[in-house]
Amino acid sequence: MTKTPPKGRKKPTTRYFDAAAVKSEDGEAKPAKLKRKHQQKFTGDFLKMQSHDKNKKLHNKKRPAATEHPKKQKIPQEVLDKYSRGDAVDSRGVKTRHFKEKQQRKEIYLEYATEQAARTELLLQETAGQLEADEEEITASYRQEEIAANVDLQSAAKHFRLKLDFGPYTMRYTKNGRHLLLGGRRGHVAAFDWVTKKLHCEFNVMESVSDVQWLHVPTMYAVAQKEWVYFYDKKGTELHCVKRLSRVNRLDFLPYHFLLAAGNSVGYASWLDVSIGELVGNFNTGLGDIRHMRHNPSNGVLCIGGGKGVVSMWSPKVREPLAKLLCHSTAMTALTVDPKGVHLVTAGLDRMVKVWDLRNLNETPLAIFRLRLPANEVEVSQRGMLALSQGTYLETYTDVLHGGGTANSNKLPYLRQRCDAFVHGMRFCPYEDVLGVSTANGFQSLLVPGSGEPNYDALEDNPYETSKQRREHEVHALLEKIPPELITLDPNEITGVDAPTLQEKVDAKRQLFHLKPPRINMKMRHKMKGRGGSAKAARNKQIVKDCSARSLFRRCARPSRASSPPTSMAMTATMCSRRQVGRPKRQNPYAPSWIALSPSPRKNRSPLIEYLIVVSFI
Repeated sequence: MTKTPPKGRKKPTTRYFDAAAVKSEDGEAKPAKLKRKHQQKFTGDFLKMQSHDKNKKLHNKKRPAATEHPKKQKIPQEVLDKYSRGDAVDSRGVKTRHFKEKQQRKEIYLEYATEQAARTELLLQETAGQLEADEEEITASYRQEEIAANVDLQSAAKHFRLKLDFGPYTMRYTKNGRHLLLGGRRGHVAAFDWVTKKLHCEFNVMESVSDVQWLHVPTMYAVAQKEWVYFYDKKGTELHCVKRLSRVNRLDFLPYHFLLAAGNSVGYASWLDVSIGELVGNFNTGLGDIRHMRHNPSNGVLCIGGGKGVVSMWSPKVREPLAKLLCHSTAMTALTVDPKGVHLVTAGLDRMVKVWDLRNLNETPLAIFRLRLPANEVEVSQRGMLALSQGTYLETYTDVLHGGGTANSNKLPYLRQRCDAFVHGMRFCPYEDVLGVSTANGFQSLLVPGSGEPNYDALEDNPYETSKQRREHEVHALLEKIPPELITLDPNEITGVDAPTLQEKVDAKRQLFHLKPPRINMKMRHKMKGRGGSAKAARNKQIVKDCSARSLFRRCARPSRASSPPTSMAMTATMCSRRQVGRPKRQNPYAPSWIALSPSPRKNRSPLIEYLIVVSFI
């Protein structure tokens, strides 16, 4: 309350803490409530907080209908089959309910993963393009200079030529397509990043070089020299000399098995595990000098071409070929397998290039390319393009199953190119529209639009990986290494169960009627007087005979597809005699043989054994 001023004086000025007087309806002045400092000049309306009950009423009110989300697009069945992981496991064979429900949940997760993987194709924006000719023109008439002049600068820089003096050369790209390795016949070895043209190392081994091969990382590679195989690092330092691999002509590397495959001039095929440094397979194939060798990326089987036109397929744990395929009536000149492991492409002196289906080895090829000269090199790209060379002349076809050839004027090639020297090696660069050609005078990088896969999986092959990502990828690859025992023609065979069929069970039962226990010549040990006798010796002999017969029947009653190693009958008789003779309870030696042959009483006694007991008693 402020004091009223006395009469005759002026009204004092109001101070900041004095409340302004507010007149009521009766005319009396009432003091107004003071407002906070930040609310004194506020001219708007203040909102009052509502009580908890009012909020409840508001929540109980019906909300307006929300907008419906758009439905997911239906995925085509072809795309789902592409990413499918196979048929679902039949849960009827699972005994307990817990594991049956667990398996059903796992199948739901796999189905969801397949659907999500199929939907990711929407994110793959890059598409593979090809050259399209104008009217009255063909793409085979375009030259590399014209293609390089009409593409972007980054793609034009991928077309180059290296003139080298230590040829003829062999070449390899890394799995991600970033690095290039060259090896000259006269000892020249060079490794570099061909995209940025950065040289890693270059040296001369001062002896002949037959082949070169990258290992599981782009920092190590193998060189097949005159006598042995040497390992080098990225800087050209010698890491190891493998003297067990001698006079090697061809090298190949299985990235998922960590196996370096080699074929030498004597006919030996060898597999070296680079993770442990041991040979997991080394035997003579009987094919003579091995010059054509490639591995199948889908199952790891090694395909070797011989001089009789036969392609044999080998596994490191089997000394005999898994399969043989007669491809040509003459000697073979080239051999390759497509990156998907579906098609096998062979070339022979009969001037034909044939395409075979590796999933179904038939005598009829899928496609035939008829040429004017024998092809000395063939190669298939990631998108299914076929490149073949005839001396210094190169041809590229858009589809490996299209057929054609220089002798067929109706099916023209996609591109043609004339090299300056004889072609000794060709490789398509992964994830790039580039074909690398090694000749007697150096190396050429040719542009082939539409040959490479435009979308890459960074977790599998990353062309732009850092050193940290490379180390992590190497560790994961070692943990997921596939053992060499699983290299077979059908990789899905390991998922099946080798159970005997009904016919095999019936055949095994029938064989028991024609079985005869083996004759055992048992010589009893001479004992002192009173320690043994004729009755005891006869009883022991009968026990051994009955035990061997029982073990024979039991072993034959178990049908199995895989032949188990035979057990020596003498060993079985000795074991049975030791087990039976030491028992205190003896049987009557003059009792019939069916008493000793009859097994111990069981609930699930075989009816066949019961039948044998009755027959022997009668």
